[in-house]
Amino acid sequence: MDEQPDPVQDAAEGTGGALDRRAELSEFLRTRRARLKPEDVGLPDFGRHRRVPGLRREELAQLAGVSVAYYTRLEQGNGRNVSAEVLDAIARALRLTDTEHDHLTHLAKPKQNKKKAAGRPEQVRVSLRQLLDTLDTVPAYISGRYCDILAWNGMAAAVFGDWARMPVQERNWARLVFLNPEYRELFVEWDQKASDMVSYLRMAAGVYPDDPRLSALVGELSVKSEEFRRLWATHDVKEKGHGVKHLRHPLVGELTLNFESFRPPDNCDQGLVIYHAEPGSASADALRLLASWGADATRSGKASVSPDTAA
Repeated sequence: MDEQPDPVQDAAEGTGGALDRRAELSEFLRTRRARLKPEDVGLPDFGRHRRVPGLRREELAQLAGVSVAYYTRLEQGNGRNVSAEVLDAIARALRLTDTEHDHLTHLAKPKQNKKKAAGRPEQVRVSLRQLLDTLDTVPAYISGRYCDILAWNGMAAAVFGDWARMPVQERNWARLVFLNPEYRELFVEWDQKASDMVSYLRMAAGVYPDDPRLSALVGELSVKSEEFRRLWATHDVKEKGHGVKHLRHPLVGELTLNFESFRPPDNCDQGLVIYHAEPGSASADALRLLASWGADATRSGKASVSPDTAA
């Protein structure tokens, strides 16, 4: 199962323009500064009324060891000629995580070669598709830069839905999570899944601010989902390479699955995600039951995967 999304669809899916990198940098710094209090960073709080939440610009500049004017220009989106050393100092002052630090660097000092691949259909290597086919007892799939579901195995279809029957442009995790009611029911902790999706798109937007298809996806979701708009405005970024997902499957009930995510070294935009259950658990028994049903084990409970499309 490896049909590729058509990049031509972006014309109908949003604004089709580029994200404003200066605005992204400005809002990211402002929101990171707003979450810190003077006592969090060892500064005295004299109890005076603070017009804005969090640290003042002059307090942040003091912590980072730069002038207020310099930091103000940076927070206004002017990252031109900023040094890596200054960004490191600001990241320390803001108590940024490694992922947030990387995001700040991408926003302030974008790499010009990042836009050359924009718009091309993403391809999955044959050997990776073959690897998916060998994982016949656990759900596994490959997602791409835009959260598109590029390839998957039969167990992924049994657990997450019959993606082969969806229009290509709908095989996208962000659209499924925010726009498809079935996936709100599937994920027990839907709020966390939604937050993770927005964080991933934020990171991608930092690396590829000039990608029109990514901007179109963000525009579409912003128009159609109030929850997406709210989460997008937080500017939160985080990366989850492993964890636990709690699912509510209509055929086998509650599933608790561990997941691990791997990025091929030759294509960091793609991720191979594999789910598995604790040995001897009820969830492991449920996965074995779904595997024994084969193509009949779709989330709708119908045998809707034809032999020529089943992975």
